[in-house]
Amino acid sequence: MVDIWYMLIFGVIGYVFKKLDYPLAPLVLALVLGDLAENALRQSLIMSQGSLSIFFTRPIAGAITTVAVLFFLLPVLTPWWRRLRGVPAPAPTSTHG
Repeated sequence: MVDIWYMLIFGVIGYVFKKLDYPLAPLVLALVLGDLAENALRQSLIMSQGSLSIFFTRPIAGAITTVAVLFFLLPVLTPWWRRLRGVPAPAPTSTHG
């Protein structure tokens, strides 16, 4: 019975992803690289005895962390930046069909 529940849950998730036009590549990357990233984070925190400063004190780690944070905040910052510059936001396009 558990397999049927899994099938239903993942079917609903797949339906929602299809309706929202969610691309498949980021999901696959997250599934493949998620465990590796988690292990690397754990190892870094063990090396630094739990201090998050290890991600900012070394030049390469600081640059990668800064770029990652900027990419994470980009969807929030883009409309704000456009309003400051006076550029109208693009009209949303509908791909239903």
